[in-house]
Amino acid sequence: MNTLALGPSWLDPDYLIQTFGLIGVLVIVFAESGLLIGFFLPGDSLLFTTGLLVTTGKLDTPLWLVCTLVVAAAVLGDQVGYLFGRKVGPSLFKRPDSKLFKQENVEKAHEFFEKHGPKSLILARFVPIVRTFTPIIAGVSRMNYRSFIIFNLIGGLLWGAGVTLLGSALGKVEFVHKHIELILVGIVLISVVPVVIEILRARSQSKKNPPRSDHDAPGTPNPPGSRGRHAKR
Repeated sequence: MNTLALGPSWLDPDYLIQTFGLIGVLVIVFAESGLLIGFFLPGDSLLFTTGLLVTTGKLDTPLWLVCTLVVAAAVLGDQVGYLFGRKVGPSLFKRPDSKLFKQENVEKAHEFFEKHGPKSLILARFVPIVRTFTPIIAGVSRMNYRSFIIFNLIGGLLWGAGVTLLGSALGKVEFVHKHIELILVGIVLISVVPVVIEILRARSQSKKNPPRSDHDAPGTPNPPGSRGRHAKR
């Protein structure tokens, strides 16, 4: 199956699967689910392509086993992200920008978590970049561990197994075989839509509420659960 290279070859789902196999898929799912360096990886299109290749016989592993391993990798990735967030805490909000780390990504995940609460662990699974940072923010805010595990399992199941099964189901459709390039591009575009909406919304709000002067501006955003920590003594 020839797919359209969505950027560098090492970001093309078909190339990644053909080169690294199922182990590569699991490593990428794990990294994108909770490691800071995994936010740029092609999670949605990778899982879709994995399901499609299983259906077409180009990935010689039973579908049920693929789904089980993918869900496990996704859940464990979030678990590591949560524990990392609990350990790092507020210092994450003071970390300087670098080529692989942008403070704005943490702030977006923070806002997403504040807006949707625990269910953000499920919703964030379907939003690139945000899904990487949300479990970390959950750890920073010291979300109840039992609740985290429950929502982590639900989110990992719906995303990991759901997108893979979708690729498997559509892989049986002739139209998908003939237009796989467009299908993958469509998946990428759909997954990016929430990010674009948030960016436009943020810009609109910044125009309505211009930034305050340096004298009034706070030094760093307070992490979840730390409001009032620096109140006057």
